[in-house]
Amino acid sequence: MPEFVTFCRNVFIPVTNVCRNNCGYCTFRRSPDDPEAKLMTPDEILPILEKGKDAGCTEVLYTLGEYGEELPEYQQWLADMGYGSTVEYLAELCKTAIDKGLLPHTNAGVLNFTELETLKPLNASMGLMLETTAELDAHVSSPGKEPSGRIKTIKYAGELEIPFTTGLLVGIGETLDDRINSLQLIAELHEEYRHIQEVIIQNFTPKPGTPMADCPPPTDEEMMQTVLIAREILPEDVTIQVAPNLVDPYVLIQCGATDLGGISPVTVDWINPEAQWPSAEKLREMLRDIPLKERLPIYPQYLKKGWYSDQIKDLVLSLSDEEGYRKEFV
Repeated sequence: MPEFVTFCRNVFIPVTNVCRNNCGYCTFRRSPDDPEAKLMTPDEILPILEKGKDAGCTEVLYTLGEYGEELPEYQQWLADMGYGSTVEYLAELCKTAIDKGLLPHTNAGVLNFTELETLKPLNASMGLMLETTAELDAHVSSPGKEPSGRIKTIKYAGELEIPFTTGLLVGIGETLDDRINSLQLIAELHEEYRHIQEVIIQNFTPKPGTPMADCPPPTDEEMMQTVLIAREILPEDVTIQVAPNLVDPYVLIQCGATDLGGISPVTVDWINPEAQWPSAEKLREMLRDIPLKERLPIYPQYLKKGWYSDQIKDLVLSLSDEEGYRKEFV
Protein backbone atom coordinates (compact mmCIF):
# COMPACT_ATOMS: atom_id res chain seq x y z
CA MET A 1 0.00 0.00 0.00
CA PRO A 2 1.22 3.57 -0.64
CA GLU A 3 2.33 5.85 2.18
CA PHE A 4 -0.57 8.16 1.28
CA VAL A 5 -3.00 9.02 -1.53
CA THR A 6 -3.48 12.52 -2.92
CA PHE A 7 -6.34 14.62 -4.25
CA CYS A 8 -6.92 18.25 -5.24
CA ARG A 9 -9.84 20.42 -4.19
CA ASN A 10 -11.16 22.20 -7.27
CA VAL A 11 -13.96 24.06 -8.95
CA PHE A 12 -15.02 22.63 -12.34
CA ILE A 13 -16.10 25.18 -14.94
CA PRO A 14 -17.38 24.03 -18.38
CA VAL A 15 -16.52 27.16 -20.36
CA THR A 16 -18.33 25.89 -23.45
CA ASN A 17 -19.96 22.64 -24.51
CA VAL A 18 -19.72 23.47 -28.21
CA CYS A 19 -17.31 21.01 -29.83
CA ARG A 20 -16.22 19.97 -33.30
CA ASN A 21 -16.06 16.34 -32.16
CA ASN A 22 -19.01 13.99 -31.85
CA CYS A 23 -17.77 11.04 -29.82
CA GLY A 24 -19.98 8.00 -29.49
CA TYR A 25 -20.02 8.10 -25.67
CA CYS A 26 -20.32 11.83 -24.91
CA THR A 27 -23.30 13.70 -23.45
CA PHE A 28 -21.36 16.92 -22.80
CA ARG A 29 -21.05 18.10 -26.38
CA ARG A 30 -23.65 20.36 -27.99
CA SER A 31 -24.09 21.87 -31.45
CA PRO A 32 -24.54 25.67 -31.55
CA ASP A 33 -28.20 25.31 -32.54
CA ASP A 34 -28.97 23.15 -29.49
CA PRO A 35 -30.93 25.08 -26.81
CA GLU A 36 -28.47 23.75 -24.20
CA ALA A 37 -25.39 24.97 -26.11
CA LYS A 38 -23.59 27.81 -24.38
CA LEU A 39 -20.44 29.82 -23.92
CA MET A 40 -20.22 30.91 -20.32
CA THR A 41 -19.76 34.63 -19.70
CA PRO A 42 -17.41 36.18 -17.14
CA ASP A 43 -20.47 37.23 -15.13
CA GLU A 44 -21.48 33.57 -14.88
CA ILE A 45 -17.99 32.33 -14.09
CA LEU A 46 -16.91 34.87 -11.47
CA PRO A 47 -19.41 33.81 -8.75
CA ILE A 48 -18.35 30.17 -9.19
CA LEU A 49 -14.71 31.11 -8.71
CA GLU A 50 -15.57 33.05 -5.55
CA LYS A 51 -17.64 30.18 -4.19
CA GLY A 52 -14.82 27.74 -4.90
CA LYS A 53 -12.27 29.92 -3.14
CA ASP A 54 -14.54 30.25 -0.12
CA ALA A 55 -14.88 26.44 -0.05
CA GLY A 56 -11.13 25.97 0.13
CA CYS A 57 -10.44 25.07 -3.49
CA THR A 58 -6.97 25.71 -4.92
CA GLU A 59 -7.66 24.76 -8.55
CA VAL A 60 -10.06 25.91 -11.23
CA LEU A 61 -10.48 23.27 -13.92
CA TYR A 62 -11.45 24.93 -17.18
CA THR A 63 -12.91 22.28 -19.46
CA LEU A 64 -14.47 22.91 -22.83
CA GLY A 65 -15.35 21.49 -26.19
CA GLU A 66 -12.69 21.54 -28.84
CA TYR A 67 -12.25 24.22 -31.53
CA GLY A 68 -15.74 25.63 -31.49
CA GLU A 69 -14.30 28.33 -33.78
CA GLU A 70 -14.85 25.95 -36.68
CA LEU A 71 -18.57 26.69 -36.28
CA PRO A 72 -19.73 30.18 -37.40
CA GLU A 73 -22.33 30.55 -34.66
CA TYR A 74 -19.72 30.01 -31.97
CA GLN A 75 -17.36 32.46 -33.66
CA GLN A 76 -20.11 35.06 -33.40
CA TRP A 77 -20.63 34.35 -29.70
CA LEU A 78 -16.95 34.99 -29.10
CA ALA A 79 -16.98 38.13 -31.21
CA ASP A 80 -20.00 39.46 -29.32
CA MET A 81 -17.95 39.10 -26.12
CA GLY A 82 -14.99 40.89 -27.69
CA TYR A 83 -12.69 37.93 -28.33
CA GLY A 84 -11.18 36.55 -31.52
CA SER A 85 -10.45 33.05 -30.27
CA THR A 86 -11.21 30.67 -27.43
CA VAL A 87 -7.59 30.74 -26.30
CA GLU A 88 -7.71 34.53 -26.05
CA TYR A 89 -10.83 34.25 -23.90
CA LEU A 90 -9.33 31.46 -21.79
CA ALA A 91 -6.28 33.62 -21.08
CA GLU A 92 -8.55 36.29 -19.59
CA LEU A 93 -10.45 33.70 -17.56
CA CYS A 94 -7.18 32.33 -16.19
CA LYS A 95 -6.11 35.83 -15.13
CA THR A 96 -9.42 36.29 -13.36
CA ALA A 97 -9.00 32.99 -11.51
CA ILE A 98 -5.49 33.92 -10.41
CA ASP A 99 -6.75 37.26 -9.12
CA LYS A 100 -9.33 35.34 -7.07
CA GLY A 101 -6.68 33.06 -5.58
CA LEU A 102 -7.22 29.92 -7.68
CA LEU A 103 -4.63 28.13 -9.83
CA PRO A 104 -5.90 27.36 -13.34
CA HIS A 105 -5.66 23.93 -14.94
CA THR A 106 -6.95 24.11 -18.51
CA ASN A 107 -8.09 21.19 -20.64
CA ALA A 108 -9.15 22.68 -23.97
CA GLY A 109 -8.64 19.67 -26.24
CA VAL A 110 -6.06 19.65 -29.01
CA LEU A 111 -3.97 22.84 -29.04
CA ASN A 112 -1.05 23.89 -31.20
CA PHE A 113 2.33 25.08 -29.93
CA THR A 114 1.44 28.77 -30.03
CA GLU A 115 -1.84 28.25 -28.18
CA LEU A 116 -0.11 26.26 -25.45
CA GLU A 117 2.60 28.89 -25.24
CA THR A 118 -0.06 31.56 -24.70
CA LEU A 119 -1.73 29.66 -21.88
CA LYS A 120 1.38 28.28 -20.18
CA PRO A 121 2.20 31.31 -17.97
CA LEU A 122 -1.39 31.45 -16.73
CA ASN A 123 -1.74 27.79 -15.75
CA ALA A 124 -0.25 25.72 -12.95
CA SER A 125 -0.71 22.66 -15.16
CA MET A 126 -2.64 21.63 -18.24
CA GLY A 127 -4.11 18.44 -19.63
CA LEU A 128 -5.34 16.41 -22.58
CA MET A 129 -6.59 12.84 -22.42
CA LEU A 130 -4.85 10.72 -25.02
CA GLU A 131 -7.67 8.17 -24.51
CA THR A 132 -6.06 5.69 -26.92
CA THR A 133 -3.61 5.43 -29.78
CA ALA A 134 -6.09 3.22 -31.64
CA GLU A 135 -8.43 4.28 -34.45
CA LEU A 136 -11.91 3.47 -33.10
CA ASP A 137 -15.53 3.61 -34.27
CA ALA A 138 -16.26 5.72 -31.19
CA HIS A 139 -14.18 8.52 -32.72
CA VAL A 140 -15.23 8.23 -36.35
CA SER A 141 -16.98 11.64 -36.29
CA SER A 142 -14.33 13.30 -34.14
CA PRO A 143 -11.41 14.87 -36.00
CA GLY A 144 -9.87 16.01 -32.74
CA LYS A 145 -9.59 12.42 -31.53
CA GLU A 146 -7.13 11.51 -34.28
CA PRO A 147 -4.28 10.07 -32.15
CA SER A 148 -1.52 11.88 -34.04
CA GLY A 149 -3.01 15.28 -33.25
CA ARG A 150 -3.35 14.54 -29.57
CA ILE A 151 0.18 13.18 -29.41
CA LYS A 152 1.47 16.42 -30.95
CA THR A 153 -0.25 18.46 -28.25
CA ILE A 154 1.26 16.32 -25.49
CA LYS A 155 4.67 16.62 -27.15
CA TYR A 156 4.37 20.41 -27.49
CA ALA A 157 3.52 20.62 -23.79
CA GLY A 158 6.73 18.77 -23.07
CA GLU A 159 8.78 21.13 -25.21
CA LEU A 160 7.25 24.03 -23.29
CA GLU A 161 7.84 22.39 -19.88
CA ILE A 162 4.18 22.43 -18.90
CA PRO A 163 3.29 20.07 -16.02
CA PHE A 164 0.82 17.85 -17.81
CA THR A 165 -2.03 15.42 -17.27
CA THR A 166 -3.05 12.78 -19.78
CA GLY A 167 -4.70 9.40 -19.60
CA LEU A 168 -6.61 6.46 -21.03
CA LEU A 169 -10.35 6.02 -21.42
CA VAL A 170 -10.85 2.31 -20.89
CA GLY A 171 -13.64 0.39 -22.59
CA ILE A 172 -14.43 2.42 -25.72
CA GLY A 173 -13.57 -0.37 -28.14
CA GLU A 174 -9.81 -0.58 -27.72
CA THR A 175 -7.97 -3.86 -27.12
CA LEU A 176 -5.54 -4.78 -24.37
CA ASP A 177 -2.70 -4.31 -26.84
CA ASP A 178 -4.04 -0.82 -27.62
CA ARG A 179 -3.92 0.06 -23.93
CA ILE A 180 -0.36 -1.20 -23.66
CA ASN A 181 0.67 0.75 -26.77
CA SER A 182 -0.95 3.91 -25.39
CA LEU A 183 0.85 3.58 -22.06
CA GLN A 184 4.16 2.87 -23.76
CA LEU A 185 3.77 5.99 -25.87
CA ILE A 186 3.02 8.12 -22.80
CA ALA A 187 6.06 6.64 -21.06
CA GLU A 188 8.27 7.47 -24.07
CA LEU A 189 7.03 11.06 -24.17
CA HIS A 190 7.72 11.47 -20.47
CA GLU A 191 11.17 9.93 -20.76
CA GLU A 192 11.97 12.57 -23.38
CA TYR A 193 10.42 15.64 -21.75
CA ARG A 194 9.82 14.71 -18.07
CA HIS A 195 6.56 16.69 -18.03
CA ILE A 196 3.76 14.17 -17.41
CA GLN A 197 2.84 14.45 -13.74
CA GLU A 198 -0.16 12.11 -13.81
CA VAL A 199 -1.90 9.57 -16.01
CA ILE A 200 -5.62 9.02 -15.50
CA ILE A 201 -6.97 5.51 -15.94
CA GLN A 202 -10.66 6.29 -16.43
CA ASN A 203 -13.43 3.80 -17.01
CA PHE A 204 -15.96 4.36 -19.78
CA THR A 205 -19.51 4.68 -18.45
CA PRO A 206 -22.36 4.19 -20.96
CA LYS A 207 -24.84 7.04 -21.10
CA PRO A 208 -28.46 6.96 -22.31
CA GLY A 209 -29.07 8.60 -25.65
CA THR A 210 -25.56 8.07 -27.02
CA PRO A 211 -24.54 5.64 -29.78
CA MET A 212 -22.64 3.62 -27.16
CA ALA A 213 -25.47 3.51 -24.61
CA ASP A 214 -25.71 -0.26 -24.85
CA CYS A 215 -21.96 -0.93 -24.75
CA PRO A 216 -20.79 -2.58 -21.53
CA PRO A 217 -18.39 -0.68 -19.27
CA PRO A 218 -15.02 -2.24 -18.48
CA THR A 219 -15.10 -4.85 -15.74
CA ASP A 220 -13.40 -4.38 -12.39
CA GLU A 221 -10.85 -6.93 -13.55
CA GLU A 222 -10.07 -4.92 -16.67
CA MET A 223 -9.57 -1.77 -14.63
CA MET A 224 -7.32 -3.57 -12.17
CA GLN A 225 -5.33 -5.07 -15.03
CA THR A 226 -4.93 -1.68 -16.73
CA VAL A 227 -3.71 0.03 -13.56
CA LEU A 228 -1.27 -2.82 -12.88
CA ILE A 229 0.10 -2.58 -16.42
CA ALA A 230 0.27 1.20 -16.20
CA ARG A 231 2.30 1.02 -13.01
CA GLU A 232 4.67 -1.44 -14.68
CA ILE A 233 5.12 0.63 -17.86
CA LEU A 234 5.10 4.22 -16.59
CA PRO A 235 8.16 5.76 -14.92
CA GLU A 236 8.00 5.92 -11.13
CA ASP A 237 7.65 9.70 -11.07
CA VAL A 238 4.39 9.57 -13.06
CA THR A 239 1.39 9.27 -10.76
CA ILE A 240 -1.59 7.08 -11.67
CA GLN A 241 -4.95 8.68 -11.02
CA VAL A 242 -8.41 7.09 -10.83
CA ALA A 243 -11.82 8.74 -10.49
CA PRO A 244 -13.49 8.01 -7.13
CA ASN A 245 -16.90 9.11 -8.39
CA LEU A 246 -16.78 6.47 -11.15
CA VAL A 247 -15.09 3.51 -9.45
CA ASP A 248 -14.21 2.23 -5.99
CA PRO A 249 -10.63 3.47 -5.70
CA TYR A 250 -9.43 1.19 -2.92
CA VAL A 251 -8.82 -1.90 -5.04
CA LEU A 252 -7.13 0.18 -7.76
CA ILE A 253 -4.85 1.75 -5.18
CA GLN A 254 -3.74 -1.77 -4.34
CA CYS A 255 -2.82 -2.08 -8.03
CA GLY A 256 -0.70 1.09 -8.14
CA ALA A 257 -2.95 4.17 -8.26
CA THR A 258 -2.04 6.91 -5.79
CA ASP A 259 -4.17 9.91 -6.76
CA LEU A 260 -7.92 10.61 -6.81
CA GLY A 261 -7.88 13.70 -9.02
CA GLY A 262 -9.79 16.90 -8.59
CA ILE A 263 -12.77 16.76 -6.24
CA SER A 264 -15.15 19.71 -6.17
CA PRO A 265 -17.19 20.71 -3.12
CA VAL A 266 -19.18 23.25 -5.17
CA THR A 267 -19.59 22.01 -8.76
CA VAL A 268 -20.64 18.77 -10.43
CA ASP A 269 -18.57 16.60 -12.75
CA TRP A 270 -19.85 18.13 -15.97
CA ILE A 271 -18.52 15.24 -18.05
CA ASN A 272 -20.21 12.65 -15.81
CA PRO A 273 -22.95 14.70 -14.11
CA GLU A 274 -24.75 11.58 -12.94
CA ALA A 275 -21.75 10.63 -10.77
CA GLN A 276 -21.59 12.76 -7.62
CA TRP A 277 -18.21 13.76 -6.23
CA PRO A 278 -17.43 12.20 -2.85
CA SER A 279 -16.54 14.69 -0.13
CA ALA A 280 -13.07 14.74 1.41
CA GLU A 281 -14.53 12.96 4.41
CA LYS A 282 -16.03 10.28 2.16
CA LEU A 283 -12.69 9.86 0.40
CA ARG A 284 -11.07 9.09 3.74
CA GLU A 285 -13.71 6.44 4.37
CA MET A 286 -13.10 4.92 0.93
CA LEU A 287 -9.36 4.75 1.62
CA ARG A 288 -9.88 2.92 4.91
CA ASP A 289 -6.47 2.99 6.62
CA ILE A 290 -4.56 4.90 3.91
CA PRO A 291 -3.81 8.56 4.74
CA LEU A 292 -5.20 11.22 2.38
CA LYS A 293 -3.07 14.26 1.47
CA GLU A 294 -4.21 17.33 -0.42
CA ARG A 295 -2.08 18.62 -3.30
CA LEU A 296 -2.12 21.54 -5.72
CA PRO A 297 -2.76 21.22 -9.47
CA ILE A 298 1.02 21.42 -9.89
CA TYR A 299 2.73 18.38 -8.38
CA PRO A 300 5.51 18.87 -5.78
CA GLN A 301 8.35 17.80 -8.10
CA TYR A 302 7.43 20.48 -10.64
CA LEU A 303 6.98 23.09 -7.97
CA LYS A 304 10.48 22.31 -6.69
CA LYS A 305 11.86 22.51 -10.25
CA GLY A 306 10.28 25.93 -10.68
CA TRP A 307 8.01 24.95 -13.57
CA TYR A 308 5.69 27.89 -12.99
CA SER A 309 5.60 31.48 -14.19
CA ASP A 310 6.03 34.77 -12.41
CA GLN A 311 2.30 35.34 -12.95
CA ILE A 312 1.38 32.53 -10.58
CA LYS A 313 4.54 32.33 -8.44
CA ASP A 314 3.20 34.20 -5.42
CA LEU A 315 -0.03 32.20 -5.43
CA VAL A 316 1.75 28.85 -5.80
CA LEU A 317 4.11 29.63 -2.94
CA SER A 318 1.32 30.94 -0.70
CA LEU A 319 -0.72 27.75 -1.15
CA SER A 320 2.07 25.17 -0.83
CA ASP A 321 3.81 23.75 2.21
CA GLU A 322 7.52 23.01 2.50
CA GLU A 323 7.07 19.63 0.77
CA GLY A 324 5.18 21.10 -2.17
CA TYR A 325 1.71 19.92 -1.13
CA ARG A 326 -1.20 22.10 -0.15
CA LYS A 327 -0.92 24.00 3.09
CA GLU A 328 -3.44 22.82 5.63
CA PHE A 329 -6.86 24.29 4.87
CA VAL A 330 -8.50 25.72 7.97
